[in-house]
Order: sequence, then C-alpha cells, then structure tokens
Amino acid sequence: MKQKSYRRESTREPAAVAEGAAFGRSSGYGRKSFRPRELPTFYYHAHFLEMLDFVEKHYVHALDASQSRFRSDFEALSFSAQCLYVRMLNRRGRLFVRQRLRYPEIADIDAALAELSRAGFLARPGVDCVDEMLALMTRVELLGVLRQRLAGIRASAKKAELLALAREQFDAERLFSWLPTERVVAQGRAEDARFLLFLFFGRVQDGLTQFTMRDLGLVRSREPDEAYEARFSDREDAVHAYFFARRLEQLRRDGHKAQVLFAELHAWPEPQAPAAADFRDQLALELGRALEGDPDSALKVYRRGESVKCSERIIRLLLASGRREAAREYLERCIDSPSCDEEALLAADIYARKFEKKRTSALTDQLRDSEVIDIDEAWRGAPERAAAAWFTARGQQAFRVENGLWRTLFGLLFWDLLFGADSSGSHSPFERLPSALVERRFRSDNEAAIGERLALLEDRAGARRFLLRVSVARFGTPNGIFRWRQSILDAMYALIDTAPLEALRRVMLQFCDDYLSLRHGYPDLMVIDAAGPRFVEVKADGDQLRRNQLLRLEQLRRAGFRADVLRVRWVLHPDQPYVVVDVETTGGRGEQHRVTEIGAVRVVNGEIVGRFQTLLNPQRSIPPGITRLTGITPAMVAEAPVFADVADDFAEFLNDAIFVAHNVDFDYRFIGQEFRRLGRPFRMPKLCTCASMRRLYPGHKSYGLGALAAAYDIPLVTHHRALCDAEAAAQLLLMINEKRAQSLPA
Repeated sequence: MKQKSYRRESTREPAAVAEGAAFGRSSGYGRKSFRPRELPTFYYHAHFLEMLDFVEKHYVHALDASQSRFRSDFEALSFSAQCLYVRMLNRRGRLFVRQRLRYPEIADIDAALAELSRAGFLARPGVDCVDEMLALMTRVELLGVLRQRLAGIRASAKKAELLALAREQFDAERLFSWLPTERVVAQGRAEDARFLLFLFFGRVQDGLTQFTMRDLGLVRSREPDEAYEARFSDREDAVHAYFFARRLEQLRRDGHKAQVLFAELHAWPEPQAPAAADFRDQLALELGRALEGDPDSALKVYRRGESVKCSERIIRLLLASGRREAAREYLERCIDSPSCDEEALLAADIYARKFEKKRTSALTDQLRDSEVIDIDEAWRGAPERAAAAWFTARGQQAFRVENGLWRTLFGLLFWDLLFGADSSGSHSPFERLPSALVERRFRSDNEAAIGERLALLEDRAGARRFLLRVSVARFGTPNGIFRWRQSILDAMYALIDTAPLEALRRVMLQFCDDYLSLRHGYPDLMVIDAAGPRFVEVKADGDQLRRNQLLRLEQLRRAGFRADVLRVRWVLHPDQPYVVVDVETTGGRGEQHRVTEIGAVRVVNGEIVGRFQTLLNPQRSIPPGITRLTGITPAMVAEAPVFADVADDFAEFLNDAIFVAHNVDFDYRFIGQEFRRLGRPFRMPKLCTCASMRRLYPGHKSYGLGALAAAYDIPLVTHHRALCDAEAAAQLLLMINEKRAQSLPA
C-alpha cells in the first residue's frame, strides 16, 4: 500500500502557464524529425546553378573578368560535361584519376573529359600539384618510385613515412618529373570556382554538401527570395578575405606548408573588412603555432594578427625566450591601451605573476576564494543540477541558464530589428545570424530603435507581455541566436522581475555592440534570492575556470549584477534523500511495454522514512511468462490505477532524491517513459546498487539481487514483487554508503 506521499501546489506563474500552453500547440521546433527524401538524378547540377544565381545577384561587384565569364562559359558546355565538372567540384581536391571517374548518369565520361579539356575546365597537373599527386598515389606506387632513387627503404614503410622521405630528399620539380601525371587530370578554373563558393559560403570549401542536406530535409535554410546582404562591400575586401582563408585551409590540410606560407608573410594585405581581419587573425595564430620551434619566425607571424590569442602567444614566447623587458613593455602597452576587456584581463594577470611576484593566477584566485557547498557525491556527474537543487532546497529559485538566458533575451527583445522585414538580412540562405551582428554594426544601424526597445524594460509587466507576444508569434522560427524550448520565458521573467534595470540595460547594450564576442562563457546558474538575481559559475573538484568565464563574471559585476564562482565538494551528505525503486513490467524492453507495479522506499540518513507501493493497470496484456515470474495476473491489475492517476504522488515521493535501483537503468527508463507519455519531463541523479556492489564488494559470483540478499542475510520473501525488491535494494544501499563514506576525504 502507499504509506507516505507528499503534495505541493504548483508555483508556476499564470503567464508562464499561458506561454507553455501556447507553445504546446506549436510546431515543437527542435524535436521534429525529418524523413530523408529522395534526390533527383541531377540534384548537384541544380545546386551549382542555384549557387551561381545567388553570386551573380549579390556579388557582381566582387568578380574579375574571368569570374564574371564563368557562368556563360560553363553553360556553353554540353549537359554531360557540366555534370561531370560539378561532380568533380563536389569532391575534395583538384586532381582526379581518370579511371576512377565513374558516374552512371553520365553516359560518355571520356567525351565529357575531352570537352572539359578543350574548354579549359580541365588541365594537366603542374608542379604546384605535386603534394596532391603524392597523396593520390598508393603506398605501393610511392614505394616503387622512391626505391628507384633511394636505397635502404623498408618494404613495410607506411605511406606517411614515404611522403615525409620524398619531401625531405627531393625538390618539387624532381618529384613531379617522376610521377605518372598522364593518368591524372586537374580541375581547370579551380580558383574561379573556389572564389565563387567562398563568396556564397563565406569560407573555403569544396562542394555543395549543405544544399544536399537541405534537400534531404536534414538542415533548414532561409528562403531564396528573402533579404540578403553581400558579405563584402567591394572586390578588395573579398580578395583579402579569400587570401587569408585560402592559406588557412592549406595550412590545416598540410602542416608542411608552414614554411612556404611564412615566406610570403611580407605579401599579406592589410584587411579593412571584419571578415578578412578575422581570417587573418586565425591564420596568424595557427601559422605562428606551427612555427614556434623558431620563436623569431613565430613572433613575426603573431605580430601580424590582432587577436587576444595572438597577443598571449607573443607574451609567452617573449618570456620563454628570456626577453623579459620586451615582454614587460608589451604587457604594459596591453594594460594601458587594451584592444578589449579580455586582453586587459590577460595582460594584468600575467604582469602580476611575472613582474610583481604574485604566485597564483586570477583564475586560481577566483576558485580559491569562492564559496564551497557540500553535495552528496551521487550527483558527481551533474554538478550544475546538483547546485541548482541545493539552492532550491533552501527556498531560492535556481535556473540553469549559461549562455541561453542572455542570448534568448537579446533575440526576443530585438527580434524585429534582427529578423524583421526591415532588418539587414543575412549573407546566404544557410546563415542564421543577421549580417549586422556578423559585421558588428547592429548598434550603429539601429541606435534609436535600440534605445526605445530598452526603455520597455522600465515597465516590468509590459516587458513580460512584450516577450510573451514575440515568443508566441515566432516560436519555432529558426534563428542563429538561441534555441526554442517550452520553458523559454521562465528564467527571463524571473530576471526582468528582479534585476537592476540599469544592469540589464548595460548587458543588452554590450550584446548590441559585439554579439559575436559576447555570446559564450556565461555562468551556469541564475539564483533568485531576497537580494535579486545572482549568477553562479559552478565548479566541481578538478574543474578549471576558463578565462572567458572569468571575463563574463567581471563584465556582469561591472554591469551591476552579483556574479561569482561556487565550488562543489563531494561528500556523503547525511541529509541527502534517496528513493530506492523497483518496477515490475510487462516485458523487458521497447516502448510498447508498461509498468505493472511500483515499489519504492525513501531513505534519509540511513533510515527508511517512507514507502510507496501500487499496482498499475498497464493498459496492455501481461504475457504468461511475466505472470509466472512476478505473480502479477491480469485480474490483479484490472481495477488498478493507471500511471497518470499516481504520477503526482509518485513525483512528490521522488522529490529532491537520488533515484536508486538494482540495475538502475532498467527501472529509470521505465519510469521515465511513463512520465514522458504524460508530457512531463523526468530527470534525476541515479545510483545503481548492482554496479556499486561490484565496485565496493568484489568477489561474488553473482551480483543479482537474489544472490546478494542471500549472501548478506537480507530478507527477500517475495522476490520479483516491487516493494520487497526495493526494500532489499535499500539494505544494499546502506552497505554501499558505509563503504562510500570510508573512501571520501575527511
């Protein structure tokens, strides 16, 4: 029988309930599963023309004469030749072995190849293709070429060794002269095609895979007739961005390119557009890292970048090579005139440790000085959830927010400015972020409108109504800023109701200024107490505080919020409740099987303080084999409640506890399925008595519940009835906790 249950009234606010109901009728974006569709035979050809159409419409100002003629030259080819060229374009690299070009929809490959060669869309490979030629060769082919010129090469040598040996012993021209180039064709006009793809996608890539995924229903894209803005305002910006992006791609594909790329450092252009500058900074960082064996070369490269990461590498290389005064001068410049908050934080921290004899970093100081809470180590896999439960148990509201809270508030508050008919649009159908955010001009483009929108926050109730209207109207609409979820307004309402308005305004203005830099690194939790919102970064034993996390804490503090680090110390907490559960079911697996009986005992501080037991009508038949095992017959459950009738009581019985069972995943899965059938989430920390007994009490032949009960004289009178099994597993839990207490630090 059910011996003890708990019931609490819902604390959810009416507006949040209305929001949840409205969203429950929505499309459920994020949960919808797509059924893959069949593609037409020449789908790739249609994709290529779609890409060319887009580039012609938006980037004619960025094309040179050859690129401008590309479309007309391509369409002058026969359809078969066009298809073969696009097929090659969709494959990685510029080189292709003739015999491997086989496509059933292209009838005469040889004729298409000949036509492409005559039109300049294919070419003979040159010396600049030697690395790709080597990569195309098999290990045996490469071994044969090298053995004709070098002695002592092992027959078992791996291809990577042979490639390294070839590059080390011979220059490119000699190697190329020995390779079987007659079997290989090179994609002609490759740079034209890659530049057009770069304009469309904003990055260097081979092929049109995203179009294919869109047509298969695996990704969503914007409509082709929506508003789009050119990524580059003129050809020079586009060429500069492509210059750096192309070299970055070469370096990532082949680290041996580092010296070649370093040799042209003097030819790097000075980019003006943000996209080109971002590619330059990333290239400087990755090329510098590849060259750090030669610190002087690496420093020259890092100095061409303007990112914080490049600055950090400059400082650390100067210090590592003994140039302390140069490092001091560089740090002082960063402190006096930082490029951003992150650089200021980095420079001040390194300066204090290297030149003011400070022993620990700012990150370490934050961790050491942070508040510590003790939580039962059964939560070890979920420290953020554990900390949220800790605050909730003390009468405070706790929301797991991280980046989602701020990004969602920003997206909803400024939705029409970001995604409305008069907004700036994005750069391509596959990009979600508005171009104004990418180019960091959202605030300058919308100064007056942003001020008016922020003024809404002064009326807290009005702000809540505004966010609700936008959410209901736009729920499920794909965007690149946040993900939709049914509880989307809960944390935002709590923030708007309790936050200092000026602090809220400052954070939103920071997002308007530089969304790309500020979208990551926010604290795990928002806790609402009598003093308002507090933002908490949760760290368990062994976790490190990252610099961007410390920076976000500092920025939130400067804005006017409380923000700090909370450390979780794992203990065997005496007041931590456990609920030991056993379920009997109609079968072992599959969603078609249901629960026929629940038995559970609640354990606190080593004592059983409550019991829960009920038969359930599974609303399906019980197989005879299950009846023989459990003794539960169809007649016994015919008048029993269905799970929906006991769900509230059982949820209260489980409240704040750790879910324990023998082979816990079985019982947890069935209970979770029952709650989810009712549209209710189910997530709890778990502890398995079977796995824990194996770890803490080794040596038994069997770790089944019956065998362990017999071994330790635990009563098990009606095995395979839920409450009896749960009580036996509870005795195992007490034994487990004794051993756990011994293994934890005092």
